[in-house]
Amino acid sequence: MDPVAAIAAAAVGGYLIGSVPFSLVLTRLAGLGDIRAIGSGNIGATNVLRTGRKGLALATLVLDSGKGAIAAIAALFLLGELPGLVAGLLAVIGHNFPVWLGFKGGKGVATTLGVLLAVSWPAGLAACVTWLLVALSFRYSSLAALTALAAAPFYAAIWATGAHVAVAGLLTLLAFARHHANIRRLIKGEEPRIGKKMSEAP
Repeated sequence: MDPVAAIAAAAVGGYLIGSVPFSLVLTRLAGLGDIRAIGSGNIGATNVLRTGRKGLALATLVLDSGKGAIAAIAALFLLGELPGLVAGLLAVIGHNFPVWLGFKGGKGVATTLGVLLAVSWPAGLAACVTWLLVALSFRYSSLAALTALAAAPFYAAIWATGAHVAVAGLLTLLAFARHHANIRRLIKGEEPRIGKKMSEAP
């Protein structure tokens, strides 16, 4: 396939896979209604956890990270390394700005980690371990996510290529932009900790 066509196909495929709103489907099937009307209104696993349904939150985490990994791996094997990176990047964009939900989606942390694990498992694993350590230490999901993703380009520089570093850097910038409200709350000491139910969250 022509390189430009391969990248275009990877971009479209990655976006469509990433835009599937698993948390919305799962919470509705569980009888909890629209996740966008619960807690922070975000469609990510952290907000699903605020319902008190840990199993649903875990399923959302696995599916959201899995769709990023699947998009990247499928394009990688079918079209090549660069299309694989492009598909992963667009999967995160699809999660954050899904066409099905009026381009109002999540913040892309789980999907980003899934992409990183798929395109460079050592860098992805290091980012996941960073998230876990910060989350266990401070119990702020947003702080853990921002720390892990800020470190991701450096992990990619150690274990992957310049193209991986560039994509990790773009994903980090996107994550910080999507977390602007969380950053303000962290500074003010108003950010809810991991595990708070929707009635406790601001």
